[in-house]
This record gives sequence, structure tokens and C-alpha cells, in this order.
Amino acid sequence: MSPTFVIELYVFVLAGFVGYQVITRVPPLLHTPLMSATNAISGISLVGSLVAAGAGRGTATTILGVVAVASATINVVGGFLITDRMLRMFHRADPKAPTRPPAP
Repeated sequence: MSPTFVIELYVFVLAGFVGYQVITRVPPLLHTPLMSATNAISGISLVGSLVAAGAGRGTATTILGVVAVASATINVVGGFLITDRMLRMFHRADPKAPTRPPAP
């Protein structure tokens, strides 16, 4: 194994561990509002994984890059679907309906 491969594998495992720790420590109440911001971060990780997959440094790097591309793509698409669902919850069924019942 080359030293470069070991370093790349170490960074990949460390990034996965740190990402897991960060996500599990976010309270469920804050998870959905933070989804929009994490979509941007996932987009950045998607670009980085595309670079890793296309670097042509070896078979293992390409395979890990493809796994990262698939994971980041699932994360971005899922994030947008959840954000869209959250935003649809705030739409009123009838736009002419009052937001509060009239006072007696």
C-alpha cells in the first residue's frame, strides 16, 4: 500500500466518523430547518467526490470516489425532498381563508 492511499483512506474514514457525530448531535427539532444549509455542504462534498472519482489514482480511489458520489447524491436529493415537504406544510389549503378565526 502506498502512503498516499493510507492517508486518503484515513481522511475518508475520519470524515465519515465526524459527519456521523455531527448529525447525531443535532436535536430532531432543529434537523429539518438545518436541512437547507446542509444541502449546500452536501453539494460541496458531491463536487469533491467527483474529483476523487475522476482523479485516476488507482482502482481503490476510483471505487471509493464512486461510493462517495452515490452517497452524496442520495444525500442531496433526499435533503431537497425533505425541505420541499417541510415547505409544503406551511402552505394554506385555501389562500383566501383567514389565518386566525375572527374574534367574537
